[in-house]
Amino acid sequence: MEQSPTPQTSHPGRMEVITGPMFSGKSEELIRRLKRAQIARRRVICFKPDLDARYHATAIASHSAQTLSAVTVATVEELKAALFPVIDQADVIAVDEVQFFDKSLIPLSLELVRRGKRVILAGLDMTFAGRPFPPIPDLMAVADDVLKLSAVCMQCGAPAIHTQRLGSSQTLVMVGAGGLYEARCRACFQPSHDEPAAQLNLPTSET
Repeated sequence: MEQSPTPQTSHPGRMEVITGPMFSGKSEELIRRLKRAQIARRRVICFKPDLDARYHATAIASHSAQTLSAVTVATVEELKAALFPVIDQADVIAVDEVQFFDKSLIPLSLELVRRGKRVILAGLDMTFAGRPFPPIPDLMAVADDVLKLSAVCMQCGAPAIHTQRLGSSQTLVMVGAGGLYEARCRACFQPSHDEPAAQLNLPTSET
């Protein structure tokens, strides 16, 4: 059973968002911040989506093979069920690959900030079609701090802000790494056919 919200603390926490395309070092930066928090003797709890098992099934893992233990959950409701019983034992709460969770993560994150927690969220800001990838854009709007990283374009070497999907699949969520995706700059990025707006909870254009 979900615990009732506690009153807002006199010292609210903060929300930090780390975003950018694939291969930009988001998970690596998340792990760096969490390890520094542990060195400072802060109690850390990490979560990741259970469908992301590219490098490690039970840890946040970067493309550069850095890892940090994490609780795997399928939905925001599962995240809440795992977190609330131990919430008083956590100073820092982190979620990696945020784009795999729905928009209910936004009010949850704000509630944790009201409880005085440091919340760190990492995920893609754009889809393979170059459109905003919920819920990251809304989280960026309410965050205390936003770090937008760039990768290196795998075509020309320029700073890359896009994730290029290789192949013809139009499925919005497709977990993969090298061989399925590349980082691309604006000039080298080739947008795929746009995803249906309903997949992104975006309004459709009227014609």
